[in-house]
Amino acid sequence: MDTILGIDLGTTNSVVSILRDGKPVVLEEDGRQTLPSVVGLDTNGTLLVGQSALNQYALAPDRTVRSIKRKIGASESVSLGGQSYSPQEISAMVLRTLKQRAEAQLGGEVEKAVITVPAFFNEQQREATREAGELAGLDVVRIINEPTAAALVYNPNPDEMERLLVYDLGGGTFDVSIVQIEQGVIEVLASHGDTQLGGDDFDQLLLGFVCDRFQKEHDLDLRDSPTAKSRVLRAVEEAKKELSFDPFATVQEEFIAEKDGASFHLNTEISRLDYEALIESLISKTLVSVDEALSDAKLTAKQVDRVVLVGGASRTPLVHRMLQEQLGQPIHLEVDPDLCVSMGAAIQGGLVAGLDLGHVLVDITPHTLGIRCFDSYERSDHHFAPIIPRNTALPASRSEVFSTVWDGQEQVQIDVYQGESDDVRHNKHIGGFLLEGLADAKQGNEILVRFRLDLDGILTVSAVEKMTGLDKELAFENALSRFRDEERDSAKEKIEAVFAGVDPQLLEADPPKPVPVAKEKSVFDGLSPELREGIQRANDILDRAEALIQKANQQDAEEIQEMADRLREAIDRHALSDIEDGVAKLDDLVFYVQDVS
Repeated sequence: MDTILGIDLGTTNSVVSILRDGKPVVLEEDGRQTLPSVVGLDTNGTLLVGQSALNQYALAPDRTVRSIKRKIGASESVSLGGQSYSPQEISAMVLRTLKQRAEAQLGGEVEKAVITVPAFFNEQQREATREAGELAGLDVVRIINEPTAAALVYNPNPDEMERLLVYDLGGGTFDVSIVQIEQGVIEVLASHGDTQLGGDDFDQLLLGFVCDRFQKEHDLDLRDSPTAKSRVLRAVEEAKKELSFDPFATVQEEFIAEKDGASFHLNTEISRLDYEALIESLISKTLVSVDEALSDAKLTAKQVDRVVLVGGASRTPLVHRMLQEQLGQPIHLEVDPDLCVSMGAAIQGGLVAGLDLGHVLVDITPHTLGIRCFDSYERSDHHFAPIIPRNTALPASRSEVFSTVWDGQEQVQIDVYQGESDDVRHNKHIGGFLLEGLADAKQGNEILVRFRLDLDGILTVSAVEKMTGLDKELAFENALSRFRDEERDSAKEKIEAVFAGVDPQLLEADPPKPVPVAKEKSVFDGLSPELREGIQRANDILDRAEALIQKANQQDAEEIQEMADRLREAIDRHALSDIEDGVAKLDDLVFYVQDVS
């Protein structure tokens, strides 16, 4: 039986799992179960994926891409190393790294995967996610909604009927699903959400809070400097995590700014109360979605048996309190919120492979799908005619009959939309096609429009003239659809180029740099992963320091040289704590001297 990976392609972190002896197992590397969904290029143009790219972001945001999931399915591109990449291509680099992680541990090639997406993703976002998987060399056998995947982990075999409310608050997206489990059948009753709301928004609010406070104190806006802004963002991300467990967190960054020859340090304390005041309105928006999902499922909060939290941002204490107050029952976090979606995807992979796991999954479409048509009563051609209502179980096939408007009409335009408004101008346009060559008939010539929605939530649309049998299927013709063959080949070539010559085992580690001390033997031989990574970071800052010495004034150059010498001594002694301390101090000094210069 083929191994099918379960992949949670997240905004902040991504995870890969497999099914082993009927149970989901998260694959890890160097003790890490999550892979930061960050891609970058170092100063030599070497690809960085994961932790090393995240480490680089604070000092080189221009060479690093993060939170790409929020752009997937959109026509905009991002720049990396002077090259333009689509969100699918960046996502493919993350997926390929997860694929290589799995292959290294399993000792062979893995070609198939189940990939999760937010329940409220539209058709273009789902198609783009599938495209990213294919660019990564994966056969995407199923696209599954994230809350649904989590439900597979939480209660696959209940003795009695049970209803779960799955609240999924991740780094960039929010979903809530009402799931019913009975006699091995897992049925999604309703879903709601927001694909532009998540922990990233909490970070941005904290960033603004800290920068506003610093600006008020020093008359300097840290947001004007990309490097300073990225350093503060990393710092407030850590503070956010601390505030989930402690009432206060301190944000500290030395030499964060310079003005009139004087350097400034950032040192400010944030209270949990301050943080909660910032994010309360966003969490309130998620509770509106909770109410709407319950309403769609025709249930009250009391009829839900368990409230399950998914996603890293769901750890926020205010989320727990507000959910408990609104729903009147405790919340469940038995399975790690960062891992359960990938684990559920692995279970779904087992189901696809034909394993008898004791349950069947019935998912739904979260959006109503239909076409634009002419409304003879309102005399408007912006009327939305639903064909597949939201919360319809998958797979689904529905058809409706429409008719021509005037005698001798030779063609009809089939424009497909998704949304809940009667006016298509307020819904999302998916694509369309022209059915040409209609028979020379009087007004009212019948056109049968059929929508087919598969288990991945991927839509196929056909239109048939009943009189003649003339038909045509929907082909997405815009930049948001699947790539054309030549575009796909070009994308694969670009991805191969950035991966060329890179050892998959080192993708999450900073690539080795020349050590600025002449040695016959490599400093990396026989070292632990932690020490090797520390030395690699030290080499990176030493390279930058050496280049800066030539430009700095004599006093700064001497100070840089002294710190660099101490750092080299720490490297020679393999003293990890001294290396980390030396890197931090030299990094701050280099940043300060660069700004002054």
